[in-house]
Amino acid sequence: MQCNRVKIIAIKKSVTAQKILDSAEALFAESGYDGVSLRHITRHAGVELALPNYYFGTKLELFKHVIERRSEILNEERMSALTRLENSASIDSIISAFTEPFLRRTISGDIGWQNYSRLVAQIANSARWSREIMSHEFDPVALEFVRRTKICFPSAKDQDVFWGFHFLLGAMTLTFAQTGRIDILSKELCKTSDLVGIYKRMVPFLSAGFSAICEA
Repeated sequence: MQCNRVKIIAIKKSVTAQKILDSAEALFAESGYDGVSLRHITRHAGVELALPNYYFGTKLELFKHVIERRSEILNEERMSALTRLENSASIDSIISAFTEPFLRRTISGDIGWQNYSRLVAQIANSARWSREIMSHEFDPVALEFVRRTKICFPSAKDQDVFWGFHFLLGAMTLTFAQTGRIDILSKELCKTSDLVGIYKRMVPFLSAGFSAICEA
């Protein structure tokens, strides 16, 4: 464990390691895990072919590091927002505590967070990564969201709360990935780049959904 912590600190301090992570993140977001090789990543980053292996090991381990780098930040912000809520918090407040940190990061103008949003949408919709990455990275904060929601709806069935979270996850990841699908369908009436405008609609929509199934 001590060895792993030392390695993680070294990676965070290394400019080269961060360049590799940035390039891997951009390429994985564009082409998926299987569509990217270590050679593609090193060429994009402008580093020697041996360096990803030196810092991260296999391509799979590099992929996990890419997800973990920003998930750690996002989960800390989400958990902090959720734990600050009063027990009387509304479902709107609970949803906002979970989703607003992701929104704020995605609209920050940082291309890295935009790539991360697209990548999370991929892994969230893949059975392949459900246990190995999604559960490992996101279960603690997801379960805190569920716990808070149960307090908000004390008579709700557990399965309805979990299904509500499932629907929230789908809406959030698709929205923040900015796929452009609704732009085409609506003939530009709706724009996926308008995340603030979308968010103002998404939270009340999800709140109504939770209320509908948890108060039934």
